[in-house]
Amino acid sequence: MDFAYSDRCRDHLERLRAFMEAHYWPREDDIFAEIAEGDRWQPSRIIEELKEKAKAAGLWNLFLPDSDYGAGLSNADYAPLAEEMGRSPFAPEVFNCSAPDTGNMEVLVRYGSPEQKKRWLEPLLAGRIRSGFAMTEPEVASSDARNITASIRRDGDDYVINAHKWWTSGAGDPRCKVLILMGKTDPDNPDPYRQQSMILVPMDAPGIRIERMLPVFGYDDAPHGHAEIRFEDVRVPAENLILGEGRGFEIAQGRLGPGRIHHCMRLIGLAERALEKMCRRLGSRVAFGKPLAAQSVWEERIAEARIMIDEARLLTLKAAWMMDTVGNKAARKEIAAIKVAAPNVACKVIDWAIQAHGGGGVSDDFGLAYAYAQARTLRLADGPDEVHRRQIAKLELAAHSNRRD
Repeated sequence: MDFAYSDRCRDHLERLRAFMEAHYWPREDDIFAEIAEGDRWQPSRIIEELKEKAKAAGLWNLFLPDSDYGAGLSNADYAPLAEEMGRSPFAPEVFNCSAPDTGNMEVLVRYGSPEQKKRWLEPLLAGRIRSGFAMTEPEVASSDARNITASIRRDGDDYVINAHKWWTSGAGDPRCKVLILMGKTDPDNPDPYRQQSMILVPMDAPGIRIERMLPVFGYDDAPHGHAEIRFEDVRVPAENLILGEGRGFEIAQGRLGPGRIHHCMRLIGLAERALEKMCRRLGSRVAFGKPLAAQSVWEERIAEARIMIDEARLLTLKAAWMMDTVGNKAARKEIAAIKVAAPNVACKVIDWAIQAHGGGGVSDDFGLAYAYAQARTLRLADGPDEVHRRQIAKLELAAHSNRRD
């Protein structure tokens, strides 16, 4: 395995960092201030301006390996770019690289019909609209997707949807025009993996009701947000079904693999920034007669944070390399491993950074409390730690079941 960045990667990374220095970092505080003022659920004017600059700079849809739609970068090429964007919560959107749009666009690129691509993929690629992904349900343990109860019933030329979903990220944004919803078209199929399907649901379809926006550790993530939604006899055309009935699990695996590793790439950037803040704080504070950075407990934590972040980065690069060389299915153990490792590393490093800042760390003054909320949530999003550990264990056991000492 050669983890040296390709020439194409280095070129994009250099241009991305230059863009961030020139245009994004000088405005980050302004973005937070703008969202805090007035109607929090309206798009940021600053981010919209930066998007146009990013398009003009050729830094757009970097996550898509298909050059017909995106930048044509491999997963390994994209990893350091996602890390750089992940240093700030709003940066990925500037480059049209934020979830859940990235996963939804990948679904439409891989599995969408020409009509679906025309209606939904093209405006998503252009950044004219946003989207959501409706999978998780409050009444069941959705970590086992076989439990999903949403009904997608065929009725003539339409499907009728009845469902109760929550944590539908992005649904609070007025630009969110479509959801990809997972539910059952064939609940009596003896194969539970053939019961589920995915369907495109326009947000303006009659029968959709947003019941509330769910806070994450007290943060509402406006104007993005996470919604609890009721679907009551929502009728959509049959051609909105993606790929075909009973293909929901197949689509989910195709969607969640890249989505999971993208989260991990961004988390490494978040952890790096937390370590930087921690080191600066420790160097500027004196306690018991010497700088905090010279206290042995903090030397231990700084060293451990450096080791943990580098380990997570290498594991992420390995998973990305395998996705590029042997495919997502063959790399599923490595994807599961990094999905456990990266959020836990980020949580630990950010927690230490909070501790280093004392009372300031739990305020909003340093961005660490919000960063921790993001990282901790990703131990649940796209599958909880326990599910991924279970998959790793099963694959490991299977690999050794026929071996002899």
